Amino acid sequence: MCYNTRKRRGSKQNERSKGVINVLKLFKTAHLSKWKVGLLLLFITLQMLGTLYLPTLTANIINEGVVMQDMDYVQTTGVIMLGVAILTGIFSILATYYSAEIATTFSKNIRDRLFKHTQQLSYQDFKHFSGSSLITRATNDIEQLQSTISMFFETMIPAPFVMIVGLILAYIRDGYMALIILITAILFTIVFGWVTLKIFPLFEKTQLGLDKINGIVGQYLSGIRVVRAFNRTKLEKERMDASFVDFANLNIKINRLFAVMMPIVMLVMSLSTVAIMWFGAMRVDSGNMAIGDIMAIIEYAMNILMYLLMAVFSAINLPRAKVCANRILEVLDYRPEITDGEAHLNGRSDVRLEFKNVSFSYRDAESPVLQNLDFVCEAGTTTAIIGGTGSGKSTVAKLIPRLLEASGGEIILNGMDVKDVPQEELRSKIGFVPQKAFLFSGTIADNLKHGHPQASLKDMEQAATIAQAKSFINELPEKYESNVVQGGKNFSGGQRQRLSIARMIMKKPAIYVFDDSFSALDYKTDAALRRSLKEVTKKSVMVVIAQRITSIKEADQIIVLDEGKVVGKGTHRELLENCSAYFEIAKSQLSEEELENELREQ
Repeated sequence: MCYNTRKRRGSKQNERSKGVINVLKLFKTAHLSKWKVGLLLLFITLQMLGTLYLPTLTANIINEGVVMQDMDYVQTTGVIMLGVAILTGIFSILATYYSAEIATTFSKNIRDRLFKHTQQLSYQDFKHFSGSSLITRATNDIEQLQSTISMFFETMIPAPFVMIVGLILAYIRDGYMALIILITAILFTIVFGWVTLKIFPLFEKTQLGLDKINGIVGQYLSGIRVVRAFNRTKLEKERMDASFVDFANLNIKINRLFAVMMPIVMLVMSLSTVAIMWFGAMRVDSGNMAIGDIMAIIEYAMNILMYLLMAVFSAINLPRAKVCANRILEVLDYRPEITDGEAHLNGRSDVRLEFKNVSFSYRDAESPVLQNLDFVCEAGTTTAIIGGTGSGKSTVAKLIPRLLEASGGEIILNGMDVKDVPQEELRSKIGFVPQKAFLFSGTIADNLKHGHPQASLKDMEQAATIAQAKSFINELPEKYESNVVQGGKNFSGGQRQRLSIARMIMKKPAIYVFDDSFSALDYKTDAALRRSLKEVTKKSVMVVIAQRITSIKEADQIIVLDEGKVVGKGTHRELLENCSAYFEIAKSQLSEEELENELREQ
């Protein structure tokens, strides 16, 4: 039992030391200006020296001026005190300014690193970190670290300096008085240490609780229609209330610890003042101290205790800062599944995409999603992929721009394995329209310019015409400057798909990938869109993932997937005759008359 207790204590100590190391690691890698940090430390030092010099001047005025009735000395020293106070104030302002600038720069640089690193994470990597958790880490956690760093410079660095120098100055005046101040400081440290040990695990739980609340609220807001449709509002409210209550209870526990600490701290400060005045009066009465020295020592003690108190309040945030640093470094130290290669695509004008024995499996999956895919897509051709639900169609689409990484085999683009090419260069050649169309908040023009930032109105109109979006855009009062809410929720599913396709057309890529991107379109619009696309994809590769046979029947080659395997390859007519899986799909989608006509045309 004792062994297990020691083991748990050792583990907790290791976690705390690791947390401190992580905070320092983040600070070191934030690329802060060394000369600004140096200036800040200089101004803090000068501010502290000025603060501690004022009690010395006060004691001198009383001992040498008031007691000796030397008014010239009082006036001269008073002018010096005024000058020191003004300079101390100036140094304090400068220290606060540079402290705020350094803390803000730190948060900016870390947030930039975090954002850039998340951009390197793959589709599977995002399953390791939830969206709500990443948002909390990029906002709340970094803000917490920023606040802690600012307070660290303003209170925690000055505190030991003031205590050491203050104790030395007090000892010079009277050793017994310095001992009283030292005992008070030790009591402060004990109280603070006890609170820190109690509060550290609570802060860690509050961060996890905040992640949970963000996730539940975000999920509720994004799925509010489904919640209402299934009459789940009451149950969802109960679930949210439970998470809110848990979070509130954690904060209540933290506030209780603060409530216990504050009276103890104030009691210690009051007792130290009483002790200094009591013993100081006895020392003065015995002739071992001057009355001005009592005033100086009281001011030394108050300065030391006030800075210790501020440092305590700042240090209370250290456990939370450690948790935040751990959470941020958990993301920054996470190695992305997909990494950049160093080769570059050749400058061929034509394009050729080839799947060579490609397989794919999700992490910890019992069976592969795709197995041994082999096919070639030539420039100017359309390759369609069809299959039942769960056959791996969308996975093929995600493998082309390396949103997912193939587990085996090679995907060759213009003679280069895509794994050897930087992701940015690869994706510059690919236009991808996902299964779920997504639009960014802004205007229609802003969204279209994601494909071509320097596009003119004429370019946008041309792309919208091809995507069959021009008609409904022109019906809007502000046309291309019409507002788009996040996700494009103010447009229908078909309109979102057409705008997403127009955005991709603006890019003019070498490879067009449509991941079931025509599913929300009616047959007439679907057919018109496919006819228009033929004109702009004459020199490009087009890969179409679809569930409707009518969307792909004119493709140059159709790949039929079943449970991740190719069970058919050929044209529409060839597959109707030779592939039973394709024939069953056609049979389920076409009427008997349509199917007979298709077979008769062969």
